[in-house]
Amino acid sequence: MKPATPAGFVIFEESFTIKSMKTRGEKKTDKEALEEALTRGVSTILPSKEKLAERMFRGGRLRLYLGIDPTGPHLHFGHATNLLTLKRLQELGHEVILLVGDFTARIGDPTDKLAARTALSAAEVRANMKGFKKQIASILRLSGKNAAKIAYNSKWFEKMRLEDVMALLSKTTVQQMMERDMFQDRVRQDKPIGVHEFLYPLMQGYDSVMLDVDLEVGGNDQTFNMLMGRHLQRIYHSKEKFVLATTLLLNPKTGKKLMNKSEGGMINLDDAPEDIFGKVMALDDASMFVFAELSTEMPLSRIEELRRGIHPRDAKLEIASAATALVYGEKKSREAKEKFLAVFSKKDLSGEFPEIKTPFPASLSGLVMNSGVKSKSEAWRLIMQGAVSINDEAKKDPREMLTRIKTGDVVKIGKHKFFRISIKQP
Repeated sequence: MKPATPAGFVIFEESFTIKSMKTRGEKKTDKEALEEALTRGVSTILPSKEKLAERMFRGGRLRLYLGIDPTGPHLHFGHATNLLTLKRLQELGHEVILLVGDFTARIGDPTDKLAARTALSAAEVRANMKGFKKQIASILRLSGKNAAKIAYNSKWFEKMRLEDVMALLSKTTVQQMMERDMFQDRVRQDKPIGVHEFLYPLMQGYDSVMLDVDLEVGGNDQTFNMLMGRHLQRIYHSKEKFVLATTLLLNPKTGKKLMNKSEGGMINLDDAPEDIFGKVMALDDASMFVFAELSTEMPLSRIEELRRGIHPRDAKLEIASAATALVYGEKKSREAKEKFLAVFSKKDLSGEFPEIKTPFPASLSGLVMNSGVKSKSEAWRLIMQGAVSINDEAKKDPREMLTRIKTGDVVKIGKHKFFRISIKQP
């Protein structure tokens, strides 16, 4: 869905190469590093890439931020695109703020679906935030020289009085809000729009005001909200805020998000190294190069070599290594790769796997459900799709009674989940 662009904002697509830039007025930064920061994974820069580069050269250090609402307990590799952009700018010497939307998460950004988001309670938001700092620190530097800061928007929103809310509401119009495509879709289909949903873009925009930033980074599905912040910065601070919209991590065949909670395929930043490695290996071939470009630090030149030159499986092994190393470092990445190859390539099933406790005899569908699959219908679907095997023998009949299984047998479910059978004693 193309985000709405209010009048007065023209998206420029001109080519641009940066010659030099000063950071803190002390030293020249690397030209290629700056060029990568303003191009890799970047969809749009408003008002233009050229003007942002000029501002960096002329004005030195910028204050910038990315907002993330804790609507769930995990950050995933879709978030990595934005975090890597922040990291590149941080390494160039700019001041980076990661804003946790612990207040805005209770309202929720209006979705492109035909209904409002389900509101989260304050307790749910607090629970979701528990692991955020550690996950952020896997990519951004949170201590030492030019450390990124973490802020929370409850700090100002919880202090707002009704008169403050009314003053904020007066800074925009219903017509401006209705420029957002998803609201227009709701009206066309006679679906309701909650007044609180109009508030969300204003609140995200007000974050820019309270942080008084020069630049906001966010996914290109957030462009409308980020432009609202640009609008409010003009009003409150007489200041031109830049907007850097990143490219969403999408499956190039389906156009759907690769990291989609409702459709599976989620690779979280706090997954174990072997899980990250295995899940990347489970990506379809069409998605792996997009994933490598947007969600790893693999050099772009190497990605192009992989795209042109070697077998997709070997390319994916290298991409999976880069993804695991991004979060856990090279040593853990090598260990995850060795474990993956031992299990999948050499058919070594001697490792330690979680147990499935089962009576004897057992139905195949019951065995799969005991692995943690949520429903009988899901277990049947996995079996009938050929996603289940025992000791490397495919099993495709959900009604099969397993009369030859024994403790120690290995069950494979899906592409990268292994379990060891443990027979319950009568």
